[in-house]
Amino acid sequence: MGIRLGSFFTDADEVSIDAITLFVALLCACIVIGHLLEENRWFNESITSLFIGLGTGVVILLTSSGRKSHILEFDEQLFFIYLLPPIIFNAGFQVKKKQFFQNFMIIMSFGAVGTLISFAIVALGASQLFKKLDIGFLEMGDYLAIGAILSATDSVCTLQVLNQNETPLLYSLVFGEGVVNDAMSVVLFNAIQKFDVSHVNSGIVWQFLGNFMTLFISSTSLGISIGLLSAFIIKKLYIGRHSTDREVALMALMAYLSYVMAELFNWSGILTVFFCGIVMSHYTWHSVDKSSRVTTKHGFATLSFIAEVFIFVYVGMDALDMEKWRFVSKSPAKSIGLSSVLLGLVLLGRAAFVFPLSFLINLTKRSDDKIGFKQQVTIWWAGLMRGAVSMALAYNKFAKSGHTQLPGNAIMITSTITVVLFSTLVFGMLTKPLVRWLLPLSGHSSSMVPSEPSSPKSLTIPLLGNVQDSEANIGGRNIPRPTSLRMLLSTPTHTVHMYWRKFDNAFMRPVFGGRGFVPDIPGSPTEMSNESPLNSIR
Repeated sequence: MGIRLGSFFTDADEVSIDAITLFVALLCACIVIGHLLEENRWFNESITSLFIGLGTGVVILLTSSGRKSHILEFDEQLFFIYLLPPIIFNAGFQVKKKQFFQNFMIIMSFGAVGTLISFAIVALGASQLFKKLDIGFLEMGDYLAIGAILSATDSVCTLQVLNQNETPLLYSLVFGEGVVNDAMSVVLFNAIQKFDVSHVNSGIVWQFLGNFMTLFISSTSLGISIGLLSAFIIKKLYIGRHSTDREVALMALMAYLSYVMAELFNWSGILTVFFCGIVMSHYTWHSVDKSSRVTTKHGFATLSFIAEVFIFVYVGMDALDMEKWRFVSKSPAKSIGLSSVLLGLVLLGRAAFVFPLSFLINLTKRSDDKIGFKQQVTIWWAGLMRGAVSMALAYNKFAKSGHTQLPGNAIMITSTITVVLFSTLVFGMLTKPLVRWLLPLSGHSSSMVPSEPSSPKSLTIPLLGNVQDSEANIGGRNIPRPTSLRMLLSTPTHTVHMYWRKFDNAFMRPVFGGRGFVPDIPGSPTEMSNESPLNSIR
């Protein structure tokens, strides 16, 4: 998403305050209209922004005599550098860590393995079906790129409907899968651009898997390291004694530093900034001044919200750009057929891993812990929407500097835009009624998979949790604890959580701070269990 500004209908290189003014006014309009439609069963914030972008594009198109429909020029690099980081960081900063890490293996199964399955089905299906539509200008590398482009989901619509307090498991699965999926799609896309895909063999496949694991570990480690560094600096110096502004600025800048450093090393900035957000919310956030906590919580959420609205407004405006559609107008039937094929492959690719993987996951769970069919349908539906990541990757592959000069590139760009618009508008508008029908509010407690201990005898201890009792002593009754080996064999995740919490309390929090740890610096904030209502969401 470019920030190269231009007047409405002159060259993009000419800076115009008019363009900035109009776009800021559009963002304000999105917020106001989105608030008025808050309770509407069909619309949410992203769909409202998309409609406003489409309407504004029509107005600009008519006023400019059909020359252009947008006031900013698309640049996928600026999208990844400026707009994506605050969204992903806030996702990690606000996530309920207990739910996320308790379901980490399921999230990785859907986000990593599922993305590979969807990628393979879309790429293979496109390579076979496009030949019947007489699309002969694509090579093997193009088909693989299409698979990566259309494997990038946009779960914003569903997450705006799901409530992480009422549907904790579904929210954590959809949310976590979306983050891992975005990172996986970008990694796949970049790998395809680097490898010689004309000679695919088992060696290249293993090389790719090795590169992905290296990238995942490196990116995650970098995010965790910078998050811990920020916690250590703020805890030791306690900058908030003199200036909360410096404290907030340091947190924001170090979060952004994690992203740009990952991009500098050609790692995954998405994974890096996401885990940096998780670490900062667990350690750094609890060592800053009370006013800084409120500022960072709402400040990061505000930046993320503005970036999301900006993206959807611009997607709506750019979708009507005549330069791309001029080539397609010569063969509308081919364009419609191409978009229909891609949309069908998206539906098929999503179903091909959600239901089989859910079946395999359920085999390892107790009868009362399984992912029900209605939850599976919701997870499948949540991943059908495609958004700005798909558009950015499509521009990167099939366009240069936002322009589509070749007919083949124009067809692929417009087909991707069609899939994004149709999936966001149609699937997005049906999301709220579907979720309410599948998961009625009155039935959340019974229909959802329990994500927290429902019995006092439960020995489940969450990773990064808040419960401070170390023994299973509830209601004055001592409940015998099984041996560590027995717990590891029966509930390995819960056992790892228990040992992690002991390690965290003994070694990590004294160094980096965190909830429950009283700092040894005079005048620094102390952590009381009932200190602030904000703690209830951490």
